[in-house]
Amino acid sequence: MVKITFFVGKEDFLTMVENDELLEYALVYGDYKGIPKQQIRDYMAKGYDIMLRVDIQGASTLRKILLDFVVFVFLVAESESELVMRLIDRKTESKESLMMMEAIIDAEKAKVVQRRVMV
Repeated sequence: MVKITFFVGKEDFLTMVENDELLEYALVYGDYKGIPKQQIRDYMAKGYDIMLRVDIQGASTLRKILLDFVVFVFLVAESESELVMRLIDRKTESKESLMMMEAIIDAEKAKVVQRRVMV
């Protein structure tokens, strides 16, 4: 499995949005995130299956674009408190980000339950 992540500045990201270079994009927990179309095309041309790690918002957008050509799997922690502890233990999120994430967790879980894709 190949994992590719790259970072661009906000201005470059917004230019990619303007030029329609992203399959999907969103402002997530205060950061811009997106999936470059060319990256997906390159791997599909090589015959690879593609696995994307996206949040509920990204999955919803991709479902509209890709219709029945994809399978969605949503992984969840054992409990909300377990998820929060994992995020705290990672020490990668600011207190503000953690508070924002906690506020969004319940809304995302409700959307997942409606779609019956929770694992």
